[in-house]
Amino acid sequence: MRRLQVDPVTLDALREFGNIGAGHAATALSTLLGGRVKMSVTDARLCPFSEIVDVVGGGETIVAAVFIRIFGTISGNMFVLMSLPSADRLLERLLPAPRKAQEYTELEQSAIAEVGNILSGAYVAAISDLCGISLNQSIPAVAIDMAAALLDIGLMMSGDEENQAILISTSLVHDGNNIDAYFFLLPDLDGTEVLLDILRGKIRHG
Repeated sequence: MRRLQVDPVTLDALREFGNIGAGHAATALSTLLGGRVKMSVTDARLCPFSEIVDVVGGGETIVAAVFIRIFGTISGNMFVLMSLPSADRLLERLLPAPRKAQEYTELEQSAIAEVGNILSGAYVAAISDLCGISLNQSIPAVAIDMAAALLDIGLMMSGDEENQAILISTSLVHDGNNIDAYFFLLPDLDGTEVLLDILRGKIRHG
């Protein structure tokens, strides 16, 4: 797969996409967490799928990952990744009892999946709003594992380590707690180029 061109218009389109998604997510998470949530986009760019492990701290870094499949006008895979410290801070806000066991319980994994579902849903809505296309998403699946192992799963699904993912890095602040999350969208086949073409057109024509 050839590398896609990243020009100023493309970067503007990705930032706009990221900011709209963050706005949707902050509104939904405010309701879930019970208080004002401030969410900002710290990075928005194309990222070769093989470099995702570097973004989250290296292949041996243990992360919490939520996987969601999207389908509709454009189909593809979404990953929401969080470091374990961020996941733990999130769970402290969501669940009444503090974490005790080293392994994540079924309830804790369910809570992480719900937040991943909200975040991915926010960006699905952002794509729909910006591009005027219809998208749906699958039930979320959650895993706690090394980033490299999760990347291998993603490569099996995409079939090409040179595929480029749309990366949106976010920082969420709630009640003085910072929670960082990374959103990766990997459309099928030529979906990334199609999506970027639509986004660039919207940016150019307002």
